Amino acid sequence: MTTGQVVSKMSGDIVLVQDAIGEKVGKFQNLVAAFLGGFIVGFVKGWILSLVMLACVPPILFAAGVVAKVLSKISSRGQASYSNAGNIVEQTIGAIKTGYDTMVGQRGAQLSGGQKQRIAIARAIIKNPRILLLDEATSALDVESERIVQEALDRIMVDRTTLVVAHRLTTVRNVDCISVIQQGKIVQQGSHDELILNLDGAYSQLILLQESHVEQKMDHRLSASRSSTSLSLKRSISASLGNNNELSCTLPFGLPSTIEMPGEYDTHGNNQKEKNGEGEAPKKDPMVRLAILNKPEVPILILGSLAAAVHGVIFPVFGLVISSAIKSLYEPADKLRSDTSFWGMMCFVMGIISVITIPAEFLLFGIAGGKLIERIRALSFQSIVHQEVAWFDDPRNSSGALGARLSIDALNVRRLVGDNLSLIIQLSSTLVTGVVISMIADWKLALITMCVIPLVGLQSYAHVKFLNGFSQDAKMMYEDASQVATDAVSSIRTIASFCCEKRITRIYDRKCRASVNQGVKTGIVGGIGFGFSYLTLYLTYGLCFYVGGQFVRQGKSNFGEVFKVFFALVLATMGVSETSAMASDSKKAKDSAISIFTLLDRVSEIDSRSNQGLILDEVKGNIDFQQVSFKYPSRLDIQIFHDFTLHIPSGKTVALVGESGSGKSTVITLLERFYNPDSGTIQLDGVEIKSLNINWFRNQIGLVSQEPILFDDTIRANIAYGKDGDVTEEELIAAAKISNAHEFISSLPQGYGTFVGERGAQLSGGQKQRVAIARAILKDPKILLLDEATSALDAESERIVQNALDHVMVGRTTIVVAHRLSTIKGADIIAVLKDGAIVEKGSHDSLVNIKDGLYASLVELRSASP
Repeated sequence: MTTGQVVSKMSGDIVLVQDAIGEKVGKFQNLVAAFLGGFIVGFVKGWILSLVMLACVPPILFAAGVVAKVLSKISSRGQASYSNAGNIVEQTIGAIKTGYDTMVGQRGAQLSGGQKQRIAIARAIIKNPRILLLDEATSALDVESERIVQEALDRIMVDRTTLVVAHRLTTVRNVDCISVIQQGKIVQQGSHDELILNLDGAYSQLILLQESHVEQKMDHRLSASRSSTSLSLKRSISASLGNNNELSCTLPFGLPSTIEMPGEYDTHGNNQKEKNGEGEAPKKDPMVRLAILNKPEVPILILGSLAAAVHGVIFPVFGLVISSAIKSLYEPADKLRSDTSFWGMMCFVMGIISVITIPAEFLLFGIAGGKLIERIRALSFQSIVHQEVAWFDDPRNSSGALGARLSIDALNVRRLVGDNLSLIIQLSSTLVTGVVISMIADWKLALITMCVIPLVGLQSYAHVKFLNGFSQDAKMMYEDASQVATDAVSSIRTIASFCCEKRITRIYDRKCRASVNQGVKTGIVGGIGFGFSYLTLYLTYGLCFYVGGQFVRQGKSNFGEVFKVFFALVLATMGVSETSAMASDSKKAKDSAISIFTLLDRVSEIDSRSNQGLILDEVKGNIDFQQVSFKYPSRLDIQIFHDFTLHIPSGKTVALVGESGSGKSTVITLLERFYNPDSGTIQLDGVEIKSLNINWFRNQIGLVSQEPILFDDTIRANIAYGKDGDVTEEELIAAAKISNAHEFISSLPQGYGTFVGERGAQLSGGQKQRVAIARAILKDPKILLLDEATSALDAESERIVQNALDHVMVGRTTIVVAHRLSTIKGADIIAVLKDGAIVEKGSHDSLVNIKDGLYASLVELRSASP
């Protein structure tokens, strides 16, 4: 596909690129947004991108308030843009008490898929762009929300160059130019009226394919008004565009982590430390527990300690040697030669000992510290992944903070074991040896001089007290800065598209500036403490010389003894003073150890490591929600369910329908035991799921979510995650064939060995979804949960995958969450949710006959623009 084929007809037009495969369109939009490289030449990149608006799936949200999301990239825009954006998000925030100040959570976790999508669209609209890119912009919305959003999009599309990427063909009526893409090439181009005349063309075939798929499941009351497939086709295309702009996203965007907006929100409402936060600090001394963790390296630590002790002895012994050498300079000539040779040889021997012991000390403590880091990080990560989902909703447990803790805490503890422990042993050896040598040389002078050493210890203690609290504050600030940097990189495409580079840079600078200010305070206190250490050291020098001089004058001591005491104690005192320099590191290490063991000691409310719980001999699949009440722990002001009751018979398919935010996805999260209900029970075959073994229970469930998450590994590995244990190649291929993924996987150069990139960035949206479906199929679950499982697929892939899912659903209890009515018409039971309650329940035929019923109105809205 060349740029000339498309760009020549873009200016001032609305262009819809209809992709039958879903393989190349995202890459094309990438080029348009360029990150506009080859389309417009000679302009400043920032200005170009400021003309472009991008709305895609999945929506990229940061953990700030709704206002911050919508206004995150505003400089100054017209009132009309604010009005359009406000209309879109008004329905989202209307039911939330905190309104526009609502915290959306990490990656928008506190909002439903439709709510996240509306906020993302509002954020793009308020940019007031000249170029509009719509990629699956309304796929996650219910019918009413889709109508509102589409009307706003229609208004802002006027007099703007617009590029729409779509799989659903009902969006093309008002498009000026339609480009049909197959395998990366434009096979047809023209207006709808021009393309529909060619009945054998790719465009007509795509419409007939999708229309036939819809008609197979359409209600008899709706299908009676259609005399033929061709007539139905023309009517549907001629209908209002407003309600059915279903688009696909193939942009290789990775889901970002949280980016905090300092000054724009705080963490109020997250004061449940015991429930979602860190819990109580460990009662047992963390230093003792660290020693226990390092127990396997005890032999290495003993050898390292011996090397450190020898290293420490060298300093006072060198004082003895140098004082004796100086004394020998005053010996008679015949004795001078032999004494100087001897003491010179002693210095050489000490050098040889140092060459052996010092590297051995660093090597041995380095090995022990490295093993401890490995063990701490493994245990910490194991504890993290087994925490309940509610724990991650707390901003203190964001991905950036946890990543920083895994890195910084372990490194601080390693310094304690690898550096500070060796230094403590070395200094203790120095002090003991120095005291012994000085006491032997002149015990009176030694006792007087040693009176100063407690002052050094007192000063060091005061120094540590001054540093209390600083290290913990600095740790939090480093985590904040790390959070911003990590998530800015992972969301770089979104940041670039919205021209947020300067804003994100200012946020990061603000975080770093806070760390600098804290560092200045710590530096001042540390510098004062270190300065007093040297003040005490020089006072010791002066006292030793003064008292020594008096002793020599009075004949109580001699020159050699004074120098032995001086050098032995001075070097020992220097060692004690140096402990003040490492005081801050010791404090950081202790704080890090407390942080580590607080995490390790925290018992998850839903611990997947637990072997407790029942295991049923046979699973039939009967599911019952009985008077369930639930509020998300991080949003206690919003009641999601109140006395919610729903029976799902074994082997039946139940579809959940309703507006965005009505609680459909919450049913799935509760059934997966991501959260526990506040009251009421959820039962499987008459047994409360809380009493079941959590790992066994989750192995009975297959989940395909709205936003497929793939790991940075091969396609083979991502599918294999669906089954616990070894997976054969035949099983992988069979699952991929059922999900319609085998064909595109086989066409890749590396096949099943292809790396998908971070969060599946190397695959299109449809490809990622098919891999996710294959992963669920491989699990062969008794219960199947489908949360908009086919929303990102094109018409052909959706038909094949839906047929595959229909086959897989036979004999399994299935819960389907969907906005497309064609997806849920075949369900045995349709439950219509509104404000967390079931307002209608029954089959499709029974529900459409309810006069003024909510489901009937949804069907009517959908059929008005099929």
